[in-house]
Amino acid sequence: MAPAALGSEARLSLATFLLGASVVVLPLLTRSGLQARTVLALYVAALNALLLLLYRPPARYQIAIRACFLGFVFGCGLLLSFSQSSWNHFGWYMCSLSLFHYSEYLVTAVNNPKSLSLDSFLLNHSLEYTVAAVSSWIEFTVENYFWPEMKQIVWLSVTGLLMVVFGECLRKAAMFTAGSNFNHVVQNEKSETHTLVTSGVYAWFRHPSYVGWFYWSIGTQVMLANPICGIAYALTVWRFFRDRTEEEEISLIHFFGEEYLEYKKKVPTGLPFIKGVKVEL
Repeated sequence: MAPAALGSEARLSLATFLLGASVVVLPLLTRSGLQARTVLALYVAALNALLLLLYRPPARYQIAIRACFLGFVFGCGLLLSFSQSSWNHFGWYMCSLSLFHYSEYLVTAVNNPKSLSLDSFLLNHSLEYTVAAVSSWIEFTVENYFWPEMKQIVWLSVTGLLMVVFGECLRKAAMFTAGSNFNHVVQNEKSETHTLVTSGVYAWFRHPSYVGWFYWSIGTQVMLANPICGIAYALTVWRFFRDRTEEEEISLIHFFGEEYLEYKKKVPTGLPFIKGVKVEL
């Protein structure tokens, strides 16, 4: 891909993400005698003032504040990951969650800038997504308070981390392979440039981006050792992707006809016990 593909939105988001991640240097300031809460409050205020000063057009500020926030969460996650507490695995989760949402925007900005919007961060994905995330935070907090040893099963959290890394890499590989054909919204009308992608990771699975997100989401709960949300996530995301796959395949059959039907026969969805839309011959 040509360097020119890294447009202004991608550069802006990357710079502000790294700016937010600079929160990792705060412990150096607290060692000088300053109170941690005071340092954090001054840091956040300074960040926001700097963003308002540098990115005055509202559209650019909206990108900057979201990317900076995700960078801030990532940085806080790094600090927590290396802490000597029962919250260190939650730090892994914070890094995974913030990196997922930021990379969704960055890859879209590089790969398919025509479809880029603030929604590409997926921060406002749905009410259900928000409720699921908050529920997992509550479960971790409650269980960590009453049974802290439950959150220190290292092999389990490492297994979850590997699932998260696998899912993240597979999804981003799918986005890059699909190029401008990838969109966060299921398309009901075929564009002139829309082609059927069957190479790369699409030769393994018909829906590699969904497979990646499926294992990423479940992996986050395995990482947190959340038994309740782990089961709930598995059932919920399975049902979501079952319906989403069928909805998308109806459009793909309409777009590509026999070409997609042949592809569908040869390549599985990649999602467990999901075969996609049934076609009556």
